[in-house]
Amino acid sequence: MSQGQPQRPQGDPEPIKYGDVFVVSGEFASKPIAPQDAAAMQAAENIVLGETQKGGPAAVMQSAASVNERRGVVGHDDATDVARDHGITISEAEVAGHRIITEAVGGQVVGQYVRPAPVNMNSPAAVLGSDAITIGEALEATALSAGDKPVDQSDAAAIQAAEVRAARTRQITPGGLAASAQAAATLNARTMLDENKTKLADVLADATTKLPDDKPVTREDAEGVIGAELRNNPYLATHPGGVASSMAAAARLNQEK
Repeated sequence: MSQGQPQRPQGDPEPIKYGDVFVVSGEFASKPIAPQDAAAMQAAENIVLGETQKGGPAAVMQSAASVNERRGVVGHDDATDVARDHGITISEAEVAGHRIITEAVGGQVVGQYVRPAPVNMNSPAAVLGSDAITIGEALEATALSAGDKPVDQSDAAAIQAAEVRAARTRQITPGGLAASAQAAATLNARTMLDENKTKLADVLADATTKLPDDKPVTREDAEGVIGAELRNNPYLATHPGGVASSMAAAARLNQEK
C-alpha cells in the first residue's frame, strides 16, 4: 500500500479486485469489481453475443460485484473510472473457420475464447419475411441504444458500409447518412468537449427516411458493417449497442423469423 493511504482496519472486509479474477495489470488490477461494470459487460454480451456467457467475464464480474456489494465495499451504482472513461468492449474475429471473441475493460482483456463460425442464413434477403428488420431500422435502433456516443471514424465507416449495402451501390449519397456521419466524425476529432460533439442520435434519427433505399439485414450485411467498424477502431473493437452490434442483432433476429 502506498504512503499516505489510510491503513484498513484489521477485520474490515476486502473487495474482490480485477486482479483477483482476471489476468490484468497496472492500477486496474487493484480496482474493486463494481456493480455497474458488471451490468455493462452483461449488456454488451447480450447485445453482441445474444446472451450472457455461462462462466464468461460478465458472469464472473456479476458474482464478484454482488459479493463486494454485500460486503459494503462498493455501492450498487458504483462503476470504476476505467470502465466509465475507457469503456467495455467485445470484439469478434474469424480465423480458420472459428470466431475468436475478445472481451475487454478499458482496453485490458478479461476474456478470450473461440466459437465455431456462424452458419449461413437459411433465407436470402429476397425471401425474408415482410416483418424482417431493415438496415434503416437497425440504424434507428442504434440511435436509441448508443445515441449519446460522439460519432468517431469507426462509426462513420460502419454507417457508410450500412448505407452502401442498403442502396446496393458503392456510391455515397451527397448529404446522406454516410456523408453526415463522416462530417460529424471529422468535426468531432477537432472538438475538445464531448458535450459539443455530434452524437450518433443526431445522425441516425429517422435513418429509414434518409437512406436512398432499404433492405432487410442479412448476415453478410452485418459482417460487412462489423468489419468496417473494427478496421477503423484503434482497439479493434465494436462499441456495445453501436452500429455493428445493432446490425448483428438484426441479422440474428431476421434469421429466427
